[in-house]
Amino acid sequence: MGRMSGELPAYAERVLEAAERIPPGRVMTYGDVAEWLGEGGPRQVGRVMALYGGAVPWWRVVRADGVPLPGHERRALEHYRAEGTPLRETPSGEPRLAMRRARWDGHGEGAGGDEGHI
Repeated sequence: MGRMSGELPAYAERVLEAAERIPPGRVMTYGDVAEWLGEGGPRQVGRVMALYGGAVPWWRVVRADGVPLPGHERRALEHYRAEGTPLRETPSGEPRLAMRRARWDGHGEGAGGDEGHI
């Protein structure tokens, strides 16, 4: 993310780099990203995504309950379907992320080499 160096706070840049590493069809929660980075918390990650997330695959950083981002549900669902992200339906028929299958732990596929963390 060198293109943004100097424009973003260092923490924001690390959060956005983490979002870019999440493989298509997988997600991490705000808390997962904070834990993976070893700093901040879900609220800080959420704030970064709200302010700067449009430049990265924002739909891959999600709430822990699997509810698509309020106000962006349709766009997020389009991305999830295009990427093959596991979804489920609630009893009322609303789509949710199937978190057990969709959640990425930051290791393995798409992690970018041998490093487990940024």
